[in-house]
Amino acid sequence: MSNPAMKLIATLALSLIAPLGAQAQAVKSTTGGASTARVIVKYKSDSTLLRKQILAAGERQAAQAQALGARVGLPLRAGQGISERSQVVFATGMTSEALAARLAGEKDVEYAVPDRRKKRAAAPNDPLYDTAGAPGATSGGPVAGQWYLRAPSGSVRSAINAEAAWDITTGRSSVVVAVLDTGVRFDHPDLAGKLLPGYDFVDVDRDLNANPIPGSFLTAKDGDGYDDDPSDQGDGVTDAEANDVGGLFEGCPAEFSSWHGTQVSGIIGAATNNGTGMAGVGRKVRVLPVRVLAKCGGWDSDILAGMRWAAGLTVNNIANPNPAKVLNLSLGGGTTCTRAYRDVVSEINALGVVIVASAGNGNGHAVSEPASCDGVIGVGGLRHEGNKVGYSDIGPELTISAPAGNCVNELASQPCLYPILTTSNRGDFDPVLHTGGGSIYTDAFNVTVGTSFSAPLVAGTAALMFSVNSTLPPAEVRRLLMASARDFPALAGLDACVAPNGAEQLDCNCTTSTCGAGMLDTASAVTAAKGPLVRIGATPSQPVAGSALTLTSSQTVLISGRSVASYRWTLVDGGGIVTALSSTTGATASATPSGSGIFVVSLTVTDNTGASDAQTVEVSVDPASGGGGGGSGGGALGLGWLAALLAAAVALARRPRPARGH
Repeated sequence: MSNPAMKLIATLALSLIAPLGAQAQAVKSTTGGASTARVIVKYKSDSTLLRKQILAAGERQAAQAQALGARVGLPLRAGQGISERSQVVFATGMTSEALAARLAGEKDVEYAVPDRRKKRAAAPNDPLYDTAGAPGATSGGPVAGQWYLRAPSGSVRSAINAEAAWDITTGRSSVVVAVLDTGVRFDHPDLAGKLLPGYDFVDVDRDLNANPIPGSFLTAKDGDGYDDDPSDQGDGVTDAEANDVGGLFEGCPAEFSSWHGTQVSGIIGAATNNGTGMAGVGRKVRVLPVRVLAKCGGWDSDILAGMRWAAGLTVNNIANPNPAKVLNLSLGGGTTCTRAYRDVVSEINALGVVIVASAGNGNGHAVSEPASCDGVIGVGGLRHEGNKVGYSDIGPELTISAPAGNCVNELASQPCLYPILTTSNRGDFDPVLHTGGGSIYTDAFNVTVGTSFSAPLVAGTAALMFSVNSTLPPAEVRRLLMASARDFPALAGLDACVAPNGAEQLDCNCTTSTCGAGMLDTASAVTAAKGPLVRIGATPSQPVAGSALTLTSSQTVLISGRSVASYRWTLVDGGGIVTALSSTTGATASATPSGSGIFVVSLTVTDNTGASDAQTVEVSVDPASGGGGGGSGGGALGLGWLAALLAAAVALARRPRPARGH
């Protein structure tokens, strides 16, 4: 916990829509209105249904589906394969739940789960978050710019301190972050040179002969199924489409195209330090666009196939020449992590790949899948002041929280003060080419807010961590993110967040059981990945004149498997109240201040690989009779004290080296 007696001097989306009622379980066929069940089935490794002979992928899956259908007495048709032992199957005239239950009872089936539709994290549709935009004087901004990347200052407590991380690394182009989303607009100039060739995993609905059903191309919108063009074609749904009874998009929300994948890609990897546009948290890392969402969202089977391909696994004989180290999924739906997701997440983690997902924007309800899965770094959303933003979902599954954007102003006619500025496109439904003025940035009126935009801040941070230490296992990345996080503030007038209970839970003070370990600190996370990250603590937490004080290194963060080789304590400035420390080379050092005031101490820790880090703090001492109280608890200093940097530097007549900007 942060120590109130010590100050740091220097150291180095749109709401997630639940499954669309019956549509998530049984979609209406465009050929006659009959319910079509979709199920992901995985065969046991010794199943006699697996076709071992040499067949094309589509033929093998069709044969397996036919054989399984014969077992259960149903005419099953095959969908796409997800892995060697898992595929999608379809049946007509029943729900997905009913089909899954029937197939799961077969001795050759390891599991069968409904193939549900996931939704991009969408902004709450309050007037505050209106994305229609406005012409003339009501466009532009925000005044705060990319506030979320800078060091915390004043009331802006949740900023991630990326600038200081860039003093350590600006990322490596060999580190790839896959964005599984709506695709990307390749012609946006601030993404030029940053995008790798990706893939489109948005499939089309198929008939009994595995032929595309007429009209189902409207969902994919690019005229085909899987292909090597992950361009964002737009995911907007018109009023007419949404209100067409029995139509393909009945029940889908009518909305303009989001350009969601382009927005997420800009946050992670926009070209930086190029004198134009915006900065991306990952700076030099590259982005791999994987299209898994289209009009009305995307199917689990497409998302799972895209995840496996992005991580470097071959899907339906499609190889990925640029495997990602980090997968970003700013999407979700439902809450419980199904076996299909658990299976694929485990497979991907085993490859050393980190998966980051947004918590969801359901106004304080339970975390959505896949952020709810073990092995996934689930990310909650914060206001600029550091408390939970009203729309963010919460729960013990979350790893950490990061800025999600909030407006403060409550009227649609007023500018949003703290949105997450990023790359986008001007088109309402179809994309507008860059040459036609289509490439834009979101602003204070065309607003981007949501946990969709918290997740890529963490994904970009993980990419920077891999840039300084490419050998970190996924579990270690998660541990270091948590260990380096800053404490959540406790804002006056707000209750503490509680576990999801079925009721909406809007603004509240985050706890470590509801919002993750703390607020993302990119600089500290990168420092920890490089190893070590020094944290000085003190016991008692509020020192008193004439009483002994112990300074400790116990909350210093080490990479797993490393050990401390040496400690070096330095009394930088005794402040007239401390003349010496009891030790200069131990894990702890003690002193007895002779009076009230401030003294300054520094600790350098070197690990057994020779890596080192240092922290310098000022320690405030109360008068013996000042009533400040010498509580017995101690605490580590968090980087939230960076706001005191200038005052402390002036007091010491020392100028700290500024973090490199852009």
